[in-house]
Amino acid sequence: MSYRVAVVGATGAVGREMLKTLHERNFPVRELAVLASGRSAGTKVSFGEKLVLTVQNLDTFDFRGWDIGLFSPGAAVSAIHAPRAAEAGCIVIDNTSQFRMEPDVPLVVPEVNPQALAKIRRGIIANPNCSTIQMVVALKPLHDRFKIKRVVVATYQSVSGAGKEGMDELFSQTKASFVNDPAKPEVFTKTIAFNCIPHIDKFMDDGSTKEEWKMVVETRKILDPDIKIVATCVRVPVFIGHAEAINVEFERPVTVAEARAALREAPGVAVFDQREDGGYITPIDCVGEDATYVSRLRKDPTVEHGLSMWVVSDNLRKGAALNAVQIAETLIAQGLLAKRAA
Repeated sequence: MSYRVAVVGATGAVGREMLKTLHERNFPVRELAVLASGRSAGTKVSFGEKLVLTVQNLDTFDFRGWDIGLFSPGAAVSAIHAPRAAEAGCIVIDNTSQFRMEPDVPLVVPEVNPQALAKIRRGIIANPNCSTIQMVVALKPLHDRFKIKRVVVATYQSVSGAGKEGMDELFSQTKASFVNDPAKPEVFTKTIAFNCIPHIDKFMDDGSTKEEWKMVVETRKILDPDIKIVATCVRVPVFIGHAEAINVEFERPVTVAEARAALREAPGVAVFDQREDGGYITPIDCVGEDATYVSRLRKDPTVEHGLSMWVVSDNLRKGAALNAVQIAETLIAQGLLAKRAA
């Protein structure tokens, strides 16, 4: 069986990573369309080493007859075109924040809650926030065995989370610093080169940012609505790869050895935890990798049943493109696309 797949936002960082991931995982593509805004129409993008595709205008594209739409064009664009694609019979896997908290739209991480795909009502499936994805992949096996009460997380998020413009700003500001040129922030609220910014997305009335709010509400929707969570999200001068320092309090007793064993058995998790110099994974180590890495696993002595850990993942892959493609693969495995295949 093979499928007609449309990649929306194909000229962006995540869209290009989606194309790369589809090719690398030998996804059963019968026909592939690459879509973007009218100003990008006519440009070329690669699929593998040999195939070059011409970008089509999303505004005029007809989704009738297409099986899967992998969307990453920005929330405002998805709000218009994802329902249009779904109404035409194309199952949409949307990487934006537009539909994540809508009750009739499944929010899915395949290693964590694949059963949620049975609840597709509108033909739209939401991909969670990148920082949420890697956290719930690491928390799921621990929650299953020891039941999580409370999570305190601080993120160290790369500039690629803000798209190509964020990466360009880090590059230009870094270069400017060496020649003593002024570096005016445009994408970020403060200089990002050689700096950390505790501000991602808009501020909310309670003083948290929307990125922090996303981690709270998305984790509850995916994993367990009873988990208490507080997050502090920080943008750091790293191009690709998000890191998270996570403290977890459990209802049941847990040892480091038990947690390590549970994590090692979990799908999508790689434990690299050597208590020596360099015995941990950093963002630069995870670029291009599919796994969510867990390091620095240790007891938290401040609560009765607590652990601390360091979690790292490539935010463009598992945090976006890979998770979307895995959702499509899971739809196939569950037989939810069987009637559409050739």
